Amino acid sequence: MEPSWLPLERTVVMPGSVEEIYVAPEGNVDMRRVPEVRALVGGGLEGDRYCKGTGYWTQYGDVCEVTLIEGEDLDEIRDEEGLAVQNGEHRRNLITRGVRLEDLKGTRFRIGEAVLEYDRPRPPCRHVQELTEPGMTRALRRRGGICARVVEGGAIRAEDPIEVL
Repeated sequence: MEPSWLPLERTVVMPGSVEEIYVAPEGNVDMRRVPEVRALVGGGLEGDRYCKGTGYWTQYGDVCEVTLIEGEDLDEIRDEEGLAVQNGEHRRNLITRGVRLEDLKGTRFRIGEAVLEYDRPRPPCRHVQELTEPGMTRALRRRGGICARVVEGGAIRAEDPIEVL
């Protein structure tokens, strides 16, 4: 039995962290790498196409506030498929390292000053391939990352740890 003085909400620091951050100011343009970004409640990442309402999928109502993908999966795609997925070609906002994103299902987690909540898996679409190169949609299948909602806003920086709440 746990002592009654323990807090109800615990933080579990995972070995994972944010490796890189990407945003695109509009749909159909190259993602650009930034050292930090501000997460906005109900909006996503400041300066990103989906926060601004200019993302390709906005017209279909399929908006992810924040997208995350595992760096280990991108390494596999590059090594096994020979596809360029490193400099934002994956079309995801946060590249993580050292954490299985599916393990975040049903959780809220802190990255930097922001608190995110797992929303759903983010499978790849043909549009990613239209913007990159043939084979990208197939290569990202089952490795497309996840969507998350912003629960508490704040700054997210490269190298911030991922803490499950």
